[in-house]
Amino acid sequence: MPRNTREAATEGEAVPSFDLTGQPWLPVLLHGGIAKELSLTEVFEQAEDIRRLPGDLPTQEFALVRLLLAVLYDALEGGPATREDWEELWQAGPEGFPARQVAAYLSRHRQRFDLLHPERPFFQTAGLHTAKDEIFALDRIVADVPNNDRFLTMRAHGAQKLSFAEAARWVVHAHAFDVSGIKSGAVGDPRVKAGKVYPQGVGSAGMLGGVLAEGDTLRETLLLNLIPREDDDLLRHDEEDLPVWRRPQPPGAAPAAQRDAVPCGPRGLYTWPARRLRLHHDGEQAQGVVLAYGDPLPYRDMHGSEPMTGWRRSEMQEKKLRRSPVYLPRTHDPSRTAWRGLASLLTGYPPEAVHRAGKEAAPGIAPRILEWLGRMAEESEVLGRDHVIRARLLGCSYGTQQSVIADVVDDSLSLSVVLLSHHETALREAAVRAVQLAESAVWLLGNLAAGLAEAAGADQVTPRAEARERGFGELDGPFRQWLATLASGVDAAERLENWRRATHELVLALGLELVASSSEAAWEGRVLPTAKGGTYWLNSASVELGFRNELRRRVLAPEDGQPPGQAGKDPAPERFEEPSP
Repeated sequence: MPRNTREAATEGEAVPSFDLTGQPWLPVLLHGGIAKELSLTEVFEQAEDIRRLPGDLPTQEFALVRLLLAVLYDALEGGPATREDWEELWQAGPEGFPARQVAAYLSRHRQRFDLLHPERPFFQTAGLHTAKDEIFALDRIVADVPNNDRFLTMRAHGAQKLSFAEAARWVVHAHAFDVSGIKSGAVGDPRVKAGKVYPQGVGSAGMLGGVLAEGDTLRETLLLNLIPREDDDLLRHDEEDLPVWRRPQPPGAAPAAQRDAVPCGPRGLYTWPARRLRLHHDGEQAQGVVLAYGDPLPYRDMHGSEPMTGWRRSEMQEKKLRRSPVYLPRTHDPSRTAWRGLASLLTGYPPEAVHRAGKEAAPGIAPRILEWLGRMAEESEVLGRDHVIRARLLGCSYGTQQSVIADVVDDSLSLSVVLLSHHETALREAAVRAVQLAESAVWLLGNLAAGLAEAAGADQVTPRAEARERGFGELDGPFRQWLATLASGVDAAERLENWRRATHELVLALGLELVASSSEAAWEGRVLPTAKGGTYWLNSASVELGFRNELRRRVLAPEDGQPPGQAGKDPAPERFEEPSP
């Protein structure tokens, strides 16, 4: 039988087919640095040899791993029942990984994984069409082709054709991260008005600050994110939970009935049909697509169902709904490196949020996947308290009313699982405090740059921003190295003291460099008025003296628990503002 074809059930004629269980379409990076494409079955069979799945975009990798997790959960009939069952899978190594069980599962459901199936195309809606039978360019699902902006893409003329392998990846990505905005209305969708459907929100993972626990192999990564059914307080498991390919065919373009509007567990959640789409092809390549809205996913208060993101309290939603607390996903800020948000990963909220929120409810919730690994660090000897994982941060930042992808976040932190344990408070507090010290030091470095500019009578905004950007850049490597030293049995106070001194030394050197390179006008200085009606002389020397004193006071001997920029009458720095929901 020719590739990409299958026998028709009636007359034996060849019809187009692309079987995702047997055809290579998933991009993998092997440990030897070799990149290739594998089928669904091969990915599970070679999971120990695969380092990761480097998608066309980082967010595509997040969506594909969630797809693999849904397959694994369903093949294991909901996943491991208890932690002991999970430990057996982990301890068994590559030989005990259930690749054969997954292969048998994929074989049973093979027809549901046919990208071109005439009645049940994978992750698509057969017969989907608009009133005018329009077929649109593949740009609508290819996220690396910005609308009306061809200058920063490899596809200068748009995505005119795609191989079936690449098209399959973008289909999965569209359900997870497609933009919002006005879309063409498909026939049968009750939301259509004048041929259009007005914004219904981004894809199922679009509002998440995605957090993926990565191991050294794909096998480890899948198992690290496979929460047992026993821990249902962290991840809801329901007997009715099914992946999209085992659910009844979506009702055309119409959204699901109210009873099916919320996922029942990880299998449904990770394959949520947030869009209705249909590829058009010539039997050899995909040539166009019809893309419409599918089932909206309610993000609010899903912290018991969605484990791969942090959560924050929303005062706006609490006022609107007149109840408290209300939690929304905590999205990633593209301008901040992963380690600056470490507190949110370990405790669920930045330290300064405690004062704002009061004690009636937690101001935030850590990603449940990390919380589960913290439990395993406390209670299981199999994983080991000093087992190192990479907390991979992945997500989209949308612009213009969520109608375009403005930026993609991809960062990671290597840390010992002991830091995720609620019992190791000294280590966790040291890690969080170290970030605060770095923030304080860089905040003061920005103030120094602004003060030098003010002494010269120049604009202060740009020098302040550039100094802070450089400060965080210079601290990035040292902090990651320091964080890797936090393991069970170490003296947390001693390690924190080491970080105090290292931060002070590095930022002081950067500050003195700024002073040395300041302009002649800054060295000469100028007279400025004080708030009480007097005057004072501001020049490079006086700015440097103030910087030295504050850096010594706030970094080498700061007040306990004092967030950066909060001592005395200093205004709260803008870096602590949470992104709007």
